[in-house]
Amino acid sequence: MKGHRDALVPVLEDARRLGFLGPGPVELHLDHAGGFAAAVEGQAGAGWSPGRAADLGSGAGLPGLPLALRYPWTEWVLVEVSVRRAAFLRSCVEKLALGERLTVVEERAEVVGRAPAYRGRFDLVVARSFGPPAVFAECAAPLLRPGGWAVVSEPPGGAPARWPAPGLAPLGMVPGPAVTAGGAAYQVLRQHDACPERFPRRTGIPGKRPLFGP
Repeated sequence: MKGHRDALVPVLEDARRLGFLGPGPVELHLDHAGGFAAAVEGQAGAGWSPGRAADLGSGAGLPGLPLALRYPWTEWVLVEVSVRRAAFLRSCVEKLALGERLTVVEERAEVVGRAPAYRGRFDLVVARSFGPPAVFAECAAPLLRPGGWAVVSEPPGGAPARWPAPGLAPLGMVPGPAVTAGGAAYQVLRQHDACPERFPRRTGIPGKRPLFGP
């Protein structure tokens, strides 16, 4: 894993210079990305790895790029609507020689969730900073196959009340535990059933009319 971290440090330093990564040592950002794996593996079982995974709002490539190196047999889709950030992610994929199994999709998550190539095809969906809980859930659920997992970064200490079971149920999702790993908080969700065809709603609607609050 040290070799992976060494390869990612200059990539993330480039992201910071471009304004895509916030403050704090790059190593802490890598530790935070590793927490996503700890959160899902704690539920799915030791030795679990996804066959196909997606990172929503990938931005600087977190947590998608570190997780792609952690899971060397996983196909990844990094979803990023920003033209500049998507171009940066493509350059990262090239630098890290991950082009055979990483794809950058420059599109809104709502659109990706309706594309036949992606709908119901993923074992894992992650997001570091994507939007309110209802928006993440509505965009993640259509991508997940039944039995798949979603993991999202949460405020310090976690807040399970932000992920109510009645609000997730229309998406075929159920809330898992709030997990703390390395001092950071994550929420785990499970895709219990296939997401109904009516989701995701049209672009922008999940944010304007969220299925649950706040």
